[in-house]
Amino acid sequence: QVQLVETGGGLVQAGDSLRLSCAASGRTFRPYLMGWFRQDPGKDREFVGAINWSNGGAFYADSVKGRFTISRDHAKNTVYLQMNSLNPEDTAVYYCASTNYCSGYGCYDRRAWEYWGQGTQVTVSS
Repeated sequence: QVQLVETGGGLVQAGDSLRLSCAASGRTFRPYLMGWFRQDPGKDREFVGAINWSNGGAFYADSVKGRFTISRDHAKNTVYLQMNSLNPEDTAVYYCASTNYCSGYGCYDRRAWEYWGQGTQVTVSS
């Protein structure tokens, strides 16, 4: 069983930066990908980005490309989401997730991800 715990959410102003962390625990933790999703009330959970746990390769949704960066720390079993140039449209609950397998655009689908954190609120004021 894998447990994921996100921290680092909060209230910021447009243009500010924020870094989220997701700490993983479990007897053996070797996912294929670690990812971030976000969700506004009444909307679908949206893919933000993901990182290959082994080689560190990352990919992002177009809406955050160039502003958000995902990194990981093997020693701490932690993945990070650095968010720069935040705007009010980035306001959402952010979720960390892990998957042992997905392929191509299938990785953008929340159903491909097995484990989820509880979420952390990010609010960006204008």
